Amino acid sequence: MSLESKIGSDIKSAMLSKDKVRLEALRAIKSAILIEKTKTGKKDEIEDDLLVKIIAKLNKQRIDAYAIYKEQNREDLAEEELLQSNIYKEYLPKPVSDEELKAQINSIISNLGASGMKDMGRVMGVAMKNLGGKADGSKISSLVKALLS
Repeated sequence: MSLESKIGSDIKSAMLSKDKVRLEALRAIKSAILIEKTKTGKKDEIEDDLLVKIIAKLNKQRIDAYAIYKEQNREDLAEEELLQSNIYKEYLPKPVSDEELKAQINSIISNLGASGMKDMGRVMGVAMKNLGGKADGSKISSLVKALLS
């Protein structure tokens, strides 16, 4: 079963169980899927890799909103953002540990023969393709900078 199909069936389950927070989070994913299909002109299901990136983006938005609400002492809104973020995490691959991330980036650097900051673009392109949904982009970027310096 593809991830898109699983989300569709989970929406039905959330409707039946009257889980409003879960339903809202899943509908946001479904909306992002429909926007992506409209953008690309596809009528078929979108690939799981692309869907993971979409969900990761939605998750990051929720985490950023959570931080803003916490800063403004809006606990009620912050809590809802955190709950929805936790639902998104169920559909994302397990995050890569710092040691694994460093090892994979070192491997990418050695495979590309990168030697300095001038190669950062090439390294980042491959790293984001391989690690996109498994690690935060800013974390990957800072680690690549550190390793290439």
